[in-house]
Amino acid sequence: MSTDQSNANETTRSGSPAGPAAPDGTMSGAATTGPAAVEPAGPGNHNGGPDAAQAPGAGERAPDATRTPDATPAPDATRALEATPAPEATRVPDAEQAPDAEQAPEAGKPADDGTGDRARQDAGKRAAGEDAKPTDETATPGKDAETGTDDRTDDGTKTGLEAKTGTDAEKEKSGGQGESGKDAGTGKDTATGKDAATGKDTGGAEPAKPTDPFASFGPAPELVPGRLGRIGRAVGRRLVHEWTLAGLGALALAVLMTWPTLRYPRHTLPQDYWDPTLQAWQVAWSGHILLTKPAQLWQSNAFFPETWTFAFSDTLLGYAPAGMLGQGPEAAILRYNILFVLAHALAAVGAYALVRQLGAGRIGAAVAGIGFAYAPWLLGQAGHLHVISNGGIPLALAMLARGHGWSLRHGYRPERRRSGWALAGWLVAAWQLSLGFGIGLVFAYVLGLIAVVVLLSWLVRRILRRPRQPVGFRLLLADFWGGAAFAATGALLAIPYFKVAELHPYARRTAEEVHNYSPPPGGFLTAPPESLIWGDLHEPVRAGLPGLPETTLLPGYVLLALAVAGLFFSIWTVRQRLLLLAAVLVAGVLASGTRFFGGTWTYLPLFEHLPGWDGLRTPGRLMIWVTLLLAVLAAGSVGAFARRAREISAVERVPPRPGPFLRLVTLLPIVLVLVEGLNATPHPVVPVQPQSMRVATGPLLVLPSDQKTDQHVMLWSTSRFQDVVNGGSGFTPSRLAEVRQATANFPDQASIDYLRNMGVRTVIVLRERVAGTPLQATVDLPVDSLGISREDVGETVVYRL
Repeated sequence: MSTDQSNANETTRSGSPAGPAAPDGTMSGAATTGPAAVEPAGPGNHNGGPDAAQAPGAGERAPDATRTPDATPAPDATRALEATPAPEATRVPDAEQAPDAEQAPEAGKPADDGTGDRARQDAGKRAAGEDAKPTDETATPGKDAETGTDDRTDDGTKTGLEAKTGTDAEKEKSGGQGESGKDAGTGKDTATGKDAATGKDTGGAEPAKPTDPFASFGPAPELVPGRLGRIGRAVGRRLVHEWTLAGLGALALAVLMTWPTLRYPRHTLPQDYWDPTLQAWQVAWSGHILLTKPAQLWQSNAFFPETWTFAFSDTLLGYAPAGMLGQGPEAAILRYNILFVLAHALAAVGAYALVRQLGAGRIGAAVAGIGFAYAPWLLGQAGHLHVISNGGIPLALAMLARGHGWSLRHGYRPERRRSGWALAGWLVAAWQLSLGFGIGLVFAYVLGLIAVVVLLSWLVRRILRRPRQPVGFRLLLADFWGGAAFAATGALLAIPYFKVAELHPYARRTAEEVHNYSPPPGGFLTAPPESLIWGDLHEPVRAGLPGLPETTLLPGYVLLALAVAGLFFSIWTVRQRLLLLAAVLVAGVLASGTRFFGGTWTYLPLFEHLPGWDGLRTPGRLMIWVTLLLAVLAAGSVGAFARRAREISAVERVPPRPGPFLRLVTLLPIVLVLVEGLNATPHPVVPVQPQSMRVATGPLLVLPSDQKTDQHVMLWSTSRFQDVVNGGSGFTPSRLAEVRQATANFPDQASIDYLRNMGVRTVIVLRERVAGTPLQATVDLPVDSLGISREDVGETVVYRL
């Protein structure tokens, strides 16, 4: 190597990152590496000199020097370039220094503007025979030389080295060596394998890179999960979410609190096998006909040859998707029992969600949900699935409140508006209405009343020129379309009922019927016989009540006590408590029907003037609203108690977490409400479908015919859904009454002619049910002279007309 070339190399190596710190506190040399970054050969920058040997490496922090943007620069030029080479597009020219990196001035001289440095660099390069490269070869480690931005990838590694190929990559891997093959940081000649300082032969192998002594003190690198790991974490977060736990807990609780409903779910029904068999047929029919002939939905196979027969009672049409699964009586019974359990779970979740949205805590919401779903009076309604299926009411209210950003504790908060939740609330309300007008009609009027109150409050604010509260176009659009869907659902469902009222005017309810089903004041404190705790104790009181089970309306003594406590000790304000109390009293008065001063100024005006209200003969079912309002009051008192427990814990414990005793005490209301909701509901075995019903063709008549037997016949017809004359509902059509009277002495010529004129082709007589009826004497008579055939099939006798 020539002397000029050695001098040039010496000049080039003076740009090593091991230079001294600049007086202004910036790190000298650490910002630029490689052969293109050349610094002036000042007194402290001679290779192999004392200053060069003692200068801190790129991985160490120079005394009184500010670190470069890279948090942990490499210890030497080789480490810096291998770990964090800058991309080709972000390098500055050789003749320019990166904007965020300053060179150290020579000792004893102030820092210049870089003009002299560039001159010396050009001279050194010319002496070394180097050609200046037009591309950008120097950048601050870890930062873009132009913008100062980090060029790390998502996992924290640098991308500059991977972008290099060919000789450029070989040069950068050499770690800042000059053209002569010497390491700029260590003085080792990597081409000959000799150490420039000691002269020892290193064997031509590159020396081991020094490790960063401070790496052991840094945080452990965070492992990036794979796709399965991310999916597992997302599923885990969903499983421990409050609403997931609430739903699963409500479902498990429903199974336990309704036990033994699912013990023999294909053979037994809760409470009795009269009304539940009717409702099991309703769900089966709606699912079957929507899959086969949707246009014939309201023309059911029962009550032949009447029309609009599916509207003779509440339809449970919202359960039609469940009716599409399975076929036959056993499937219908199984389906009914599952829906019965799910209805309790939905009621608990709905009330829980509503009270949480209003502003109560988890424990208070749990008390409200359990108290609403398992109130003792609902045990007497176990045979009425359309009454048990009330969970859509609080759930829809919760969704609507959430969508409009409103809660009882915080009022209207525009920033919490969610138009999607509002639309979902309207759709849930429409689904609830499709289960039946028995409780859905009152719900529709309540929603209308809420809408009127909101509109009036908006008008008052405009008149008083108060600041307007933003609503938002999307929320208005959701309310418009959601309200339209709800109204359309109600209108379409009402048409068949108006047709039935027109064809059967005697089906209208009367004030006398309302009086028979109106509970006296004592009924609100009386439990039905299905209550495990209070059933036997209240037997003497029930003996004096009319219209059972519609007049045993105990909401629960525990719920009543907590609600009364909520009037004095609650998270709700005094004004809110008074409004809740007023609502409870109004709902209670309406639930009394005609027993409250004859209902002259309460229930009867609604019964006589509001559309559809004349179809409600059981005012006691308004107890749903009384129970829901009591649950909200009770949640207020339980929430206040839980808050007080936290305040006590804040003094005694750090962190302020309730101790074991206080925690158990706050859970006591939940336990008490659960205990009071325990049931002693009977689960009788449903009569087995006769074999002849599986093969008989319609139209057919099953004798003897009465309200309860006909409900069984409707269930038995779910195998083929053949037309049957039999039927049971809230009223008896006049033609069915005539059929029962005309066939009392069947088989005789008069009854046969009557049935032939109706179009009936098959008559099935149930031997086990003819005892005590005229059929007992005629069932075995010969029929040869009547022009019909007779056949014994199992326990039935089949006549073909």
